[in-house]
Amino acid sequence: MTLSIFNRPHLSPCRNAALPLAVLLLLAAAGSAAAQRAYPPNMEGTTAEVYRTVGDVELNLYLCNPEGHSAEDSRPAIVFFFGGGWRSGSPQQFLPHCRYLADRGMVAAVADYRVASRHGVTANECVEDAKSAVRWLRANADRLGIDPERIAAGGGSAGGHLAAATATLPGHDPDPDGPSPVPNALVLFNPATVLAPVDGDPMPTEEQRERFAALAERFGAPPESMSPHHHLREGLPPTIIFHGTADETVAHSTADRFCLGLREHRARCDFVSYRDQGHGFFNFGRDEGDEKNKWYEDTVSRMDGFLYSLEWLDPKPNPDGTPGERLTWQESLSRALGNQSLPPGVQEIREGLERRAAEAAVSEDAESSDEEDAPPDGEQINNDDDDE
Repeated sequence: MTLSIFNRPHLSPCRNAALPLAVLLLLAAAGSAAAQRAYPPNMEGTTAEVYRTVGDVELNLYLCNPEGHSAEDSRPAIVFFFGGGWRSGSPQQFLPHCRYLADRGMVAAVADYRVASRHGVTANECVEDAKSAVRWLRANADRLGIDPERIAAGGGSAGGHLAAATATLPGHDPDPDGPSPVPNALVLFNPATVLAPVDGDPMPTEEQRERFAALAERFGAPPESMSPHHHLREGLPPTIIFHGTADETVAHSTADRFCLGLREHRARCDFVSYRDQGHGFFNFGRDEGDEKNKWYEDTVSRMDGFLYSLEWLDPKPNPDGTPGERLTWQESLSRALGNQSLPPGVQEIREGLERRAAEAAVSEDAESSDEEDAPPDGEQINNDDDDE
């Protein structure tokens, strides 16, 4: 089992307070940068393919392929879903992420899906489109040159909800007999994951109930059936979540709760929490001057590290352009420390890593020796001292 970790740069301690309904979601008031982008989108450098047709509406996947990519390849892939409260938004939001990952060797796509302002749909129909997008990638893996067992789903805000929904929600599926719509990894940016009351939370006030009822009308289905947190189970894919502690649109504590729930069900969840950052802090083009794209670059770098840890990405090239070497995190830390003068406490970390590496080498030698001394197939060695 892959161990889950808390990774908290720039960060506040874990907040695990109860969740009043007033802060579950405020997507009705969202005015994110994603919702302001142009539509139809200008997706320069991508290949558009129709992944679903509903009536007279054709829904596109915009694919970014690595240089030299061909159908004979078997590359990992990812599909992103834009934010906008299931009402608006544009695939342009995640085009920079796709270009970055294509440069790193993945097939990366953004899915256009139906939204309320353009198609008069409710959120449950958005989930149908999202499941169709993942399924279409898997069904067309051979033609697209991708590995059907290495497909990730990602997204921000309502798009993060859709990505999480493809992995967790039963139903809301237009083709339940088709290939699986469940991705093999999740990359979530301030996602909406808790969309219904949770047992043990304080009773909501009348104002909170009215606010939540207005939001629930947008679901088009019972809130619990739309809430990824309420459908956690074992066997879910490894996940990374990026969230700001000052998010007033999707409460930081909901992402914290979702991540803890994944871990309770023995799934890997890396939670990267950003102190004082609000909703959409990760988007390309945010801030000005020296701060412009600071958090975009930080989150993309950590997304890269997560996908690298799954062995979906090759090591980054060395500064001189030569191929990088795949390292474990222990090896990477040890090399980064080098022979420099180390601050208090870090020397002990380094010595501990070196000690564990030496112990692992001894253990491997012992296992090799045991294999050489093992009895022929079908024979057993009795050892009365072994515990049952």
